[in-house]
Amino acid sequence: MSAAKLTLTGPADMAKALAERAKALRLLRGWTRNTLSERAGVTAASYRRFETTGKASLELVLKIAHALARLEEFDHLFQPSQARSIEELEQRTVKPTRKRGRI
Repeated sequence: MSAAKLTLTGPADMAKALAERAKALRLLRGWTRNTLSERAGVTAASYRRFETTGKASLELVLKIAHALARLEEFDHLFQPSQARSIEELEQRTVKPTRKRGRI
């Protein structure tokens, strides 16, 4: 699995990898594409497009994850990393002053 992570070069690669994982989970359950699309509440055509191309809306991906009992894994996305020092932890608690139009 770590080798697969090394070859991912961008969002399109990640989308395709997620689609392949969803397909593998579907097949492990012995479900057809229609079965999964019905359980997820999405159209069969939308699911087929996701599985073959990796292209889908976030809502569709979340519905598929829910149908496959993997929705909780999305709860870990965009979480801040753990602080490596007390100083870093203290900096996170300080509210930054708002600066308009500046980066």
